[in-house]
Amino acid sequence: MFGCDTTNVQEIIPLRPATRLPGAPRFVRGLINIRGTIVTVLDLAVRLGAADEPSPVGSILLVRYRDRVVGVSVEEVADVRPLAVERDDPAVVAGGSIVCGVASVDDAPVVVLDLDALIQQVLLT
Repeated sequence: MFGCDTTNVQEIIPLRPATRLPGAPRFVRGLINIRGTIVTVLDLAVRLGAADEPSPVGSILLVRYRDRVVGVSVEEVADVRPLAVERDDPAVVAGGSIVCGVASVDDAPVVVLDLDALIQQVLLT
């Protein structure tokens, strides 16, 4: 299970078909139009190596990144709640990592991702 800081999450929308971009990596689902704004959608599971192909179900997190909006597709949004994130373990948080810490929800571990770092890595590749 993964979590993220919701500060920059603008909204959560149902998954919708995206227009694929020729030559784009598999983790780039493509482009969608959100109220006149063209949004690049990234597939989190494919990017993290948890899936080979994008899932046909799920949601899209619309994330504000600098001066644009980027979509991050996820299989499920289970809950939105505050987490106590442990950030001081150097084995968990390495330089340049998209992982910013670990938390616990109902005694289950949650890997907390840094969406800004994830988006930055993808946009620079």
